[in-house]
Amino acid sequence: MEVKLLTGDITELDVDCIVNAANSDLILGSGVAGAIRKKGGDIIQEECNKIGHCDIGGAVITSGGNLKAKYVIHAVGPRYNIDKNPDKLLYNAIYNSLSLADRYNIKTIAFPAISTGIFGYPIKEASHVILKAMIDFKENLSNKIKNCYICLFTKNDFDIFSKTYEMLNNK
Repeated sequence: MEVKLLTGDITELDVDCIVNAANSDLILGSGVAGAIRKKGGDIIQEECNKIGHCDIGGAVITSGGNLKAKYVIHAVGPRYNIDKNPDKLLYNAIYNSLSLADRYNIKTIAFPAISTGIFGYPIKEASHVILKAMIDFKENLSNKIKNCYICLFTKNDFDIFSKTYEMLNNK
């Protein structure tokens, strides 16, 4: 599995699966989730409603509706100053998303910077946790994922993730 960083709109990527920064109730409100609902259609929310709930640190999967991506994995990250053990919960959300993608034989997947929007996780800290989970998963020999993208919305976020990725790979 190769981890790659890019900037842009995650809903426009030509990948097998995109990851939604979800809440436990799986309501596609604003931010990444709102963009997914707008471009993917109401079918994604309807599938989320049938699932009903996902614990913090967990992940569930739906179709991609009208998106280019066949699937959407809804990863529930922590609220930074509210949930206990936010690092562990964010790590689990990423790792569990990758495990779910692997079970569905997904070859290409794209993540946003989960929990860094309205959930308030500082981008620099989140970059360490997110990339560590991906690097750890990459070492899992059974993994079928070929490309794992982190799609960042701003150049500043891209630069922070790039520095963290370089640091973690040079350890």
